[in-house]
Amino acid sequence: MPSARAISSVVLLSTATLLASSLTACAPAAQDGERRGDSGTATDEQAMNEFRGQSLDWKDCPAPTPVQGGGQAPGALPDGTRWQCSTLRAPLDWKNPSGDSIGIELIRARTSGDPDDRIGSLLFNFGGPGGSGVTTLPGLAPDYEKLRTRYDLVSFDPRGVGNSSGVRCLDAGLPDEEEVDATPDDGGDETNALVEFNRETAAACKKNSGDVLPHVGTTQAAQDMDLMRQVLGDEKLHYFGISYGTELGGVYAHLFPENVGRAVLDGVVDPTHDMMQEALTQAAGFQLAFEHFATWCAEQGCTLGSDAEAIVDATVALEAALDDTPLPASDGGELDGDELIDAISGSLYRQDYWPALRVALEAAADDDGDILQDLAEALGQQGAGGDTDPDDTDPDDTDPDESNEDDAFRAITCDDSSNRYTVADVLSRLPDFLEASPLFGPGLAWSALSCDGWPVPGAAEHPEVSAPGAPPVLLVGNTGDPATPYEGAARMAERLGKKVGVELTYEGEGHGAYDSGNPCVQNAVNAYLLNGELPRPGATCEAEPLPEGK
Repeated sequence: MPSARAISSVVLLSTATLLASSLTACAPAAQDGERRGDSGTATDEQAMNEFRGQSLDWKDCPAPTPVQGGGQAPGALPDGTRWQCSTLRAPLDWKNPSGDSIGIELIRARTSGDPDDRIGSLLFNFGGPGGSGVTTLPGLAPDYEKLRTRYDLVSFDPRGVGNSSGVRCLDAGLPDEEEVDATPDDGGDETNALVEFNRETAAACKKNSGDVLPHVGTTQAAQDMDLMRQVLGDEKLHYFGISYGTELGGVYAHLFPENVGRAVLDGVVDPTHDMMQEALTQAAGFQLAFEHFATWCAEQGCTLGSDAEAIVDATVALEAALDDTPLPASDGGELDGDELIDAISGSLYRQDYWPALRVALEAAADDDGDILQDLAEALGQQGAGGDTDPDDTDPDDTDPDESNEDDAFRAITCDDSSNRYTVADVLSRLPDFLEASPLFGPGLAWSALSCDGWPVPGAAEHPEVSAPGAPPVLLVGNTGDPATPYEGAARMAERLGKKVGVELTYEGEGHGAYDSGNPCVQNAVNAYLLNGELPRPGATCEAEPLPEGK
């Protein structure tokens, strides 16, 4: 889920995932199903004592592995602090802790402040689901430098992600996702191809990651986080969750209300929605965000149209034209309607991407698709490793040189959700999606088929986040958020329970708020995490407009 479950599992990830261009990683986890190494048969109680009593072996982080996205090892922070990585052992099946175990990859930067002022560890999840926290945290660390004065900054690859026994689905012999039309026009051959792709993907996931698949859901990840809290030596879990990370934080609060410390949820998922409802809400959210872009574009004098309505209409027409006749690209490829949607949706995650989107759309309207194609690739696949052996077509092999972000997104989403929609379900709701957004609606509607044929029963229609008795949790909602629309924060506050959810409104654009750099939002969040000071009820922060001419 969200991160947003969205138009494509590549594009609609958390803001942090899209921005993570400075990458790091930990050593590979032990093989799936590895035992704890004890002799004899342990009881569940003995096994849990071993897990809680383990010591983490922190070492300098190497370069990220391909499954994490590749890249360079993280450099030292400005004060010379080096990033450290380690592997936490956790039960593969939390219902059977004396059985097999799994490795959860961690990364941390020690506090920069006085040890006497240290609060503890601040654990981050940046969304997805499927994004590697180990690769993302170093790239975003400058945003959180003030928080490091009182916390160790810590993140992790959730189970099934990256080096934490990363899920592998697609065999090399299966069709590439880009070859399948994500927005089929009717119930004919294109629709059948999409259905077959989803079912073949599910079968490949079972074949390649069957032992792990039943155990990668959000509930298990929340249980891992409580184990992290204990092994890191913290009485309470201090937490910063973004996008899907807000759902993970809500589930943690439900399971362990007495262990919640200072927690911030930014870009808040609506916990009351099932997959179809969530997708429909996102269609409206992305449409609203694009209309805001179009208003800005018209004010800047862009050539797409004289006003916002004309720009939106022109873009809808362009997408339809590209669906029929893709534009040839200079690299020998082509720009189609799906890629146009990917570029636009990715650009709506941050307002400072808008100028690039304007240029790309103007060029595409003049039959030059190169800029838009580059934008889609840059925003949708940052950190993704490429296939180093394109001639290897063995259908029994998965590609070891690619990030598993997409596979993990599907696995966690389908493990969490009990919804299993059919083509008939989608067709019956398609008019609602088209009304919400002719541009984004079709892709989001058809994305509801992604769990068709999934080999593991889903947990529930929507997550359980009620947490009576938990301390206050700060919820940051953005009125212009496309992926997790603003209304989700109020619904999360209601479901968490009375006096638990405390809302802060950001009247801005993009997905999430803290990483926008808005001083008001950052000061309010920092005041709570550093000093325990909550914003006043009804507090609002306003965005600063883009500079003229940008």
